[in-house]
Amino acid sequence: MSTQGHTWARQVKKEDEEEDPLDQLISRSGCAASHYAVQECMAQHQDWRQCQPQVQAFRDCMSEQQARRREELQRRKEQGSAHH
Repeated sequence: MSTQGHTWARQVKKEDEEEDPLDQLISRSGCAASHYAVQECMAQHQDWRQCQPQVQAFRDCMSEQQARRREELQRRKEQGSAHH
């Protein structure tokens, strides 16, 4: 019986180790450092108003990433149209 309990605990640990999909998205965006800066500021100050420089830096980073993504999708769409 103790083996089942141990196995169950290991399974829970494995699930906890999986990275959150939002964290994966932020990591792929290249904006993880800005995101963590916001989190650290919020943990320290407990007031988003005191973290506006970090929030703005994260917002700017994500906006740039989204613009690059749109450009890439547009290029792929144009290349796909040219081949047909």
